[in-house]
Amino acid sequence: MSKGIKIAIDGPAAAGKSTIAKRIAEKLDFTYIDTGAMYRALTHKALVNDINITSDHELTSLLEQTELRLQPSPTGQIVFIDGLDCTEEIRSPQVTANVSEVAAHENVRHLMVDKQRKLALATGVVMDGRDIGTAVLPDAELKVFMTASVEERAIRRHLEDEKRGIHTPVEQLKAQIAERDRADSERIVSPLKKAEDAVVIDTTSMTIDEVVEEIIGLAEKRMKK
Repeated sequence: MSKGIKIAIDGPAAAGKSTIAKRIAEKLDFTYIDTGAMYRALTHKALVNDINITSDHELTSLLEQTELRLQPSPTGQIVFIDGLDCTEEIRSPQVTANVSEVAAHENVRHLMVDKQRKLALATGVVMDGRDIGTAVLPDAELKVFMTASVEERAIRRHLEDEKRGIHTPVEQLKAQIAERDRADSERIVSPLKKAEDAVVIDTTSMTIDEVVEEIIGLAEKRMKK
């Protein structure tokens, strides 16, 4: 392939962005950056340290004093907070229930975006989140907006949680995901929305491999330009 590019993958909660982005990065030998994990990491640290998650000032101060590191491994991305592996802890139901609140703060997002852009300086990058194509990497050569029905996303999240030993009814997950969609779409700072030049892919009835191959096909066309 002729050159590395930046691939921005956005979409609502549990649309499969992280799983897809990881596979694409592996196949293209690109750097994978999970921005959602970064917000989850800050949320986890705030909860552990009893920080007021409604306070932009307190969270920003905490983030300024926090070292976040994402490290690829054969079993997936490892998330380090101040040198400690917190990969499993950041996926807890408590973190999931509070991460939207943390991610909605203006100064927190500005600082995170700065960190994310620095991570994206590599030649080839796949980054996923809520506002990658619109706010973090508006110059990305390929922007994808992934969607799926709320019911399908709830089933996927249920299966993921079961593997982690977390047992949450699908109906409860549907309600949580619908509320997360509302919060992410209605927040004032960098709301969840499709970039004007993004390719929309509805993954409801697609397999992971089918989505990966479709996006790689799009990426190959961009790299040939």
